[in-house]
Amino acid sequence: MLKILMAASEASPYAKTGGLADVLGSLPAALLKQGADVRVIMPKYSSIPSELKEGIHHRCYSYVRMGWRNQYCGIEEAEYRGVTYYFIDNQYYFNRDNLYGYGDDGERFAFFCQAVLAALHQLDFIPDVLHCHDWQAGMIPVLLEAKYRCQEPYHNIATMFSIHNLKYQGVYGMNHFNDWFSLGEEFFTPDKLEFYGGASFLKGGLLYSHILTTVSQSYANEIQNSFYGEQMDGLLRARQNSLHGIVNGIDYEEFNPETDPLLYCTFSKDNMDGKKENKINLQRDLQLPVDGELPMIGLISRLVDQKGLDLIAHVLGDILRYPVQLVVLGSGSEKYERLFQDAVNQYPGKVSANIRFDNTLAHRIYAGADLFLMPSLFEPCGLGQMISMRYGTLPIVRETGGLLDTVNAYNEYTGEGNGFRFHNYNAHEMLFTIERALHLYQNKEVWSKLQYAAMSSDYSWQVSACRYMDLYQSLHHYFQ
Repeated sequence: MLKILMAASEASPYAKTGGLADVLGSLPAALLKQGADVRVIMPKYSSIPSELKEGIHHRCYSYVRMGWRNQYCGIEEAEYRGVTYYFIDNQYYFNRDNLYGYGDDGERFAFFCQAVLAALHQLDFIPDVLHCHDWQAGMIPVLLEAKYRCQEPYHNIATMFSIHNLKYQGVYGMNHFNDWFSLGEEFFTPDKLEFYGGASFLKGGLLYSHILTTVSQSYANEIQNSFYGEQMDGLLRARQNSLHGIVNGIDYEEFNPETDPLLYCTFSKDNMDGKKENKINLQRDLQLPVDGELPMIGLISRLVDQKGLDLIAHVLGDILRYPVQLVVLGSGSEKYERLFQDAVNQYPGKVSANIRFDNTLAHRIYAGADLFLMPSLFEPCGLGQMISMRYGTLPIVRETGGLLDTVNAYNEYTGEGNGFRFHNYNAHEMLFTIERALHLYQNKEVWSKLQYAAMSSDYSWQVSACRYMDLYQSLHHYFQ
C-alpha cells in the first residue's frame, strides 16, 4: 500500500482560512478510497474547536533544534473520515487566536518544517511520498535533502510540492534563515534559496521537490509567464516538465442539495421546486423584498483586490439598474466592505451586505441565488464556482485559472454550457456578461437546461484523486 504524508499549515475541520484547508480535509479521504494509506501533519492551533480537541490524543514528544534554541515538539493524533491527522504541539508558536498574521510567522513555520521531519523518527509511519503544501511547508524538501537524506529512515522518501497560491511566498531575510535552519552559505545563492536579497520558503519547495503541482491546468500555464508568475516564472518555466495542474474537487457530502441540513429545504436536479423556496426564505431572513421570480446574484468571497471587486465597484450602479438583488457574504479590505455596506443604503431593497464569515448563510446563498459572481483577477482554482453549480446556481466568471477549467461558457447556438464567462479584466465586459445572463434568466426553458447541466457536472475528488495517485506511483517507482 502506497504511504503518503501530507504536510500543511491548515486542514478542515481543524483549522481553516481558505481553500487549502478544504483540500486537506477532503483529498486525503478521496485518496484513501483509491487504496493509499494517507495521513496529514499540521500545527496544533489553540483555535481548533473544543469538540474536535477532545478527539486529539497525545502520542509522544521530543525537542527540535532551532539555531540556538531547543523547542518542545509534542506529537498528537486524531482521526477524521478514516484519515489519521498528526498535530505538532508547541504552545509558544501555535497558542494564538489566529493561524497567521504575526511578526514571527517565519520562525513559527520554520519550526513546523523541522518538526515534521524530526517527527518521522518517532512515528511508525515512514511515507513513500512526502507531499508539502504552500510556503509554510516549503522548507521541508530542502531540509530533507540537506540534513536527513543520508539517514535512516529517510533514504527513499520522495517529495511533492503543491502551489495553492503563488502570491504567498514566505520571504524573509537570509540572516533569519541562517538562524532558523543552520544551513551553509551554499544554500543562499540565486540558483537556490536567495530571492531578491532575501530567502524564500516557497522557492525552496519549488527547487527541491521531485514533482510540483498546482490546483488547475490553466493556472499551471499562467504562472509560467510574468503577469501571473510573481517573479517565480523563470524557475517554473525551467521546471515545466515536473509541473502538473490538477483541479481541486469539492466535498460532495458537505455540498449536496439533496441532503444539506443547512438549507431551508432540499432539492435535486430532477426536482428543483425547493430552490425557489430557498430563495424566498433567504430574502425573508435578509430583509429583502420577497419575490421568487426576481433574479438574485450571490457573491461569497474574501473582499480583496484579487477577487475582481474593483470591477464590481466600477459598474455596481449599472448592475443594480436592473431588477435584481445582490447578496454579499465575506470580509477583507475596508474599502470593499464599505462599498457594499454603502450600497445597502444607496440601493434600498436591492443589496444585502453580510460582512463576516457564516457557513450556514454561505450554504443558503449557494442554494438560493440564481447567479454566482466570481470576476477574479487571478484564481488558482476557486471552489465557489463549483459549489454554486452543485446547487444549480450559474456562475459568472472571468477566464482565468481554475475558473476557466471548470466553467463551460453558455453557447446560444448549441445550448451547451453550465455558466457564463468573460475574457478580459474589464468592468464593462463583465457587465455585458451579467446583462446577458439576466436576459437569459427570463427564458425558463433554457435556464432550466443550464441548471441541469451545472448540477450534472462532476467536480468531486474522484478524478483528481486518480491523477494524484498516478503521480505518487511514478515517484514511488523512481525511488525503488
